[in-house]
Amino acid sequence: MRINPKIASRASTLGVAAAAIALLATTPAALAQKVCDGAELVTPGKLTVAYNGDMPGTGTRDGKLIGIDGDIMTLVAEKLGLEVEPALMEWAAEIESVKSRRVDIMHGMMGWTLPRTEVISMTDPIYFAGSLMTQRKGANITKLDQLKDKRIATVQGFAQVPELKMINPDVKLYETGDAAIRDLVAGRVDVLFLDPPMMQYISIQQPELNIESIPVTDPYDPKMPIITGKFQILFGMSREAPKLEQCINEAIAEIWNTCSNYKLASEYGFTDKFWFTPSGDNPRLGVDRPEDWQYPQLAGCE
Repeated sequence: MRINPKIASRASTLGVAAAAIALLATTPAALAQKVCDGAELVTPGKLTVAYNGDMPGTGTRDGKLIGIDGDIMTLVAEKLGLEVEPALMEWAAEIESVKSRRVDIMHGMMGWTLPRTEVISMTDPIYFAGSLMTQRKGANITKLDQLKDKRIATVQGFAQVPELKMINPDVKLYETGDAAIRDLVAGRVDVLFLDPPMMQYISIQQPELNIESIPVTDPYDPKMPIITGKFQILFGMSREAPKLEQCINEAIAEIWNTCSNYKLASEYGFTDKFWFTPSGDNPRLGVDRPEDWQYPQLAGCE
């Protein structure tokens, strides 16, 4: 059978065109448009992400985000068909960059606070952080009432200072966390209250210090909401990007439902479900979430 060369040429041209269209449909910009139609991105096809490089939350390696928050952010972007564009900056600059739409989103062990709701939008939580009692191994301090006759310390200006003074008025205040840790290791302090994820990470990464961080498991006390409560760790976004925020929250919900956040955090030593269990209060209700909104929960971890 003889094939008409004109027909063959036309068919070949159509085939090449179809292949080109298919290829274009799989580019980051096209995929993002398909997955999250109408997303208010700074750069089409890319998720521009502000980070400050503080581990275990965020960092970069070979141009890719790392850390607990960084890995979760990367997974969110993948689910939306977006390419991550990291933007390193100081913490204060992150919020301003989000507000001015120089970046799409910020992250790095960022907690929900009421004042922040007045300037930016905040996503659903990706995990939770609560107070840790960092101590030398074998001290066996597991409850707050054990602190009354202990030498407790934190960094000057930290939010938990007034609450710690309710437990023990003789709280020692340090200029830096490094100085406080050195005194703990040297035996000049019994218990430290510092940044929870950072202290957990240090305890794991530097076993030679012979310290451990024990979660505060006392029931929630409204008189001590910082020490007995939990922080929602989340992402910050512009209030001018509601569609993108909706898509990201949907991706976060899927991550909770597949236990992906727990699995990623476990790679950094955060295997305790403490980091994925909320406290009894929910300050977001009626503020930036409806009254019937509930915390996400892990599923599919078995």
